[in-house]
Amino acid sequence: GGGYKVSGGLHGVGASVVNALSSNLEVYVHRDGKIHFLGFERGVPQNEIKVIGETDITGTKTHFKPDPDIFTETTVFDDDTLSQRIRELAFLNKGIRITFEDKRSGKEPEEFHYEGGISEYVAYINRNKEVLHEPFFAEGNAEGITVDVAVQYNDGFTSNIYSFANNIHTYEGGTHESGFKTALTRVINDYARKSNLLKDNDTNLSGDDVREGITAIVSIKHPDPQFEGQTKTKLGNSEVRTITDALFSEAFSKFLFENPTVGRIIVDKGLMASRARAAAKKARDLTRRKSALEVSSLPGKLADCSSRNAEISELYIVEGDSAGGSAKQGRDRHFQAILPLRGKILNVEKARLDKILSNNEIRTIITALGTGIGEEFDISKARYHKIVI
Repeated sequence: GGGYKVSGGLHGVGASVVNALSSNLEVYVHRDGKIHFLGFERGVPQNEIKVIGETDITGTKTHFKPDPDIFTETTVFDDDTLSQRIRELAFLNKGIRITFEDKRSGKEPEEFHYEGGISEYVAYINRNKEVLHEPFFAEGNAEGITVDVAVQYNDGFTSNIYSFANNIHTYEGGTHESGFKTALTRVINDYARKSNLLKDNDTNLSGDDVREGITAIVSIKHPDPQFEGQTKTKLGNSEVRTITDALFSEAFSKFLFENPTVGRIIVDKGLMASRARAAAKKARDLTRRKSALEVSSLPGKLADCSSRNAEISELYIVEGDSAGGSAKQGRDRHFQAILPLRGKILNVEKARLDKILSNNEIRTIITALGTGIGEEFDISKARYHKIVI
């Protein structure tokens, strides 16, 4: 019906589906001073709608129990999953107050209420990180579509952009997210040039550069959302891209020029990311071998085997030259290769790619294996089918 301005539902079957999947379902509607009741068992109504009492409040209460004949693995609700989704809804709809009580646990009821909306959301996501500025927030309306965007950078290297359409998390993004990303890259480059942080002969920062360390929420409310596929994980409305781009770019550009200290921090982070990416590419090129048969570029420390058949070839990675010497004496040169390396080289989980690839030991491993790394990783190019550490 026309009860809601915007809704995450598309087909009007949400309650019907819950009913069909429940062993029993009860609905209590508080309206016009009366309590109306309707009960179902396994999808079949047990009575006509009837008045069972009087009330001075309005609202709907629904009780349902998942059918164990359908949900054969479990019918137990996970309180962490529920509270996470409720918290998300409270952030996305600022000012709303949602109370969650798990009567199984005996815990105190949990109340979710955020006056700051998605500004508080990005701060919450960044709560254990070193942030570079206070959250930026922009909201606007165009053609009946509401757009809210919050941005906060941290000192990390990953990009965390979460997009929502009518409170539904669009995991695969869509037109609202692509409009935001396009605007972000353009606005930061424009600001960097006008502020002389990028010189005339400097190349523009890429999308990856400007998104490094970003935490952003893009939330739109649309009266007629078009999702790609049944799962609603990607928004398809073409007009949303233009509207999100226009609303965000105007507000974010104004923010950067009014807050030059923050603007410089964001541009400097992008420049650092750009330099790191260039250094990583250069280092990666040094580790790249033209073919599996090319031996001239193999690392000097590697005592390779004579076989060029990867299926029978083995690589033994040992610690230190002394262990390497012993291993070389005991190996079968035909199919066993020895690579002595210095121990405790680098914790790659906590290092940036350019730092990882500037490490000689790691470059040696990459070159010896021959598979490449990252997006260029190709297991079929492995020079050894057995690697022993």
